[in-house]
Amino acid sequence: MIIKLKQIIKSNFMDFILIAVAVLGAIGLIAALVLYVCSKKFAVYEDPRIAQVQEVLPGANCGGCGFAGCGGLADALVKGADAGSLDGLMCPVGGQEVMGKVADLLGMAIANGDPMVAVVRCNGTSALRPKIAEYSGLRTCSAMNACGAGETACGFGCLGCGDCVAACQFDAIHMNPETGLPEVDEEKCTSCGACVKACPRHIIELRKKGPKGRRVFVSCVNHDKGPVAKKACQAACIGCGKCEKECNFAAITVEGNVAYIDYNKCRLCKKCVAACPTGAIHAVNFPAPKPKPAAPADAPKAAEAPQTVAAAVPSGSPDGKNVEPEVKKEEQA
Repeated sequence: MIIKLKQIIKSNFMDFILIAVAVLGAIGLIAALVLYVCSKKFAVYEDPRIAQVQEVLPGANCGGCGFAGCGGLADALVKGADAGSLDGLMCPVGGQEVMGKVADLLGMAIANGDPMVAVVRCNGTSALRPKIAEYSGLRTCSAMNACGAGETACGFGCLGCGDCVAACQFDAIHMNPETGLPEVDEEKCTSCGACVKACPRHIIELRKKGPKGRRVFVSCVNHDKGPVAKKACQAACIGCGKCEKECNFAAITVEGNVAYIDYNKCRLCKKCVAACPTGAIHAVNFPAPKPKPAAPADAPKAAEAPQTVAAAVPSGSPDGKNVEPEVKKEEQA
């Protein structure tokens, strides 16, 4: 009896296992069919050209193009090609060389864009903008800016903590320990704009690199009135407007007590540089001015007039003949 009961239990147990396996298999089969149908019905088509363009791009994923990464730019480039134009789409890291390859791949033409470079618009060196306080908090520009004006009296200039240096992926910007200001290496700068975004005071700007790397810009963003700005920094723009009056191309405007030069209008004449009373306008990569010619020396004094007294006349003339001088005799009365 016991043996028979065991056989019945064992048989039922095997039936339960078989039923469970069958049920699970059916569920898996149905789920697979549902997933297959959904994948076909809701499939998102990805143009194979996106992957091809992404391979051409440098893969820096710096965001300088305005997209989250190179994948976003590749997608935008393909869509732009389908729309018939790639205007406004540019990889600052790859430059014209990479964009030319992308244009060839997509069968499009692309206009040559002017190369850009990061420019530090602050000339408040340690000598020209002395410290008036000591900051002891978190040593970042964003933290110091949140606490107030920083260590100097200028509430607009560089804070000197190097947030821009940390943001640059190309080792193109470094802090100068003597001046306390960041300096951009033009050869390494890709104009990705990471340093521009990292600066809490917006003193870094992307400007046209200019012919032969030459450019003119106002190295100050201080919006205080002239006397206040000059007191905080000896090289501050005081908004006097002399540069604006000197410019013949309407490239300079003075707004909010500070001048700004439009690099699209500037003709690099440098007249504004000479007109600025504080030296806030900088001209970069121009050849050194030729030294002015020395003033001509005073003309030698005129030779002294010959003596009026005649020298003694020798008795013999050059031809060897004796000439007797004529002597007038007084008439006697």
